[in-house]
Amino acid sequence: VQLQASGGGLVQAGGSLRLSCAASNSGRTFSMYVMGWFHQAPGKEREFVAAISWSAGVTFYADSVKGRFTISRDNAKNTVSLQMDSLKPEDTAVYYCARGGLYSTKYASKSDYYNWGQGTLVTVSS
Repeated sequence: VQLQASGGGLVQAGGSLRLSCAASNSGRTFSMYVMGWFHQAPGKEREFVAAISWSAGVTFYADSVKGRFTISRDNAKNTVSLQMDSLKPEDTAVYYCARGGLYSTKYASKSDYYNWGQGTLVTVSS
């Protein structure tokens, strides 16, 4: 599978961005995998942001983004999205989408994911 993230850019604090991640060469199996978003700020470790279960019935968020970010998926289009509202300067980072395990219930650690996109830069100015 190949993951292609897009939608990053420069936005003022309080603004919104919507990131998208398209999975290619996934066939009909996209819906069987947990999908997640991570971010990595300069000089810091890659951190969990949000994940959505393979069934799309359950979503998970880092405490820092709860109430501001919304993850969703469209299994018919093999895409996962991250709607980011009320952005803060501390949200500035490269954002990566990732595919986890088949029917997995693990989602919060980098080691739970096996395929990564190339990342898209989000810059929030104050």
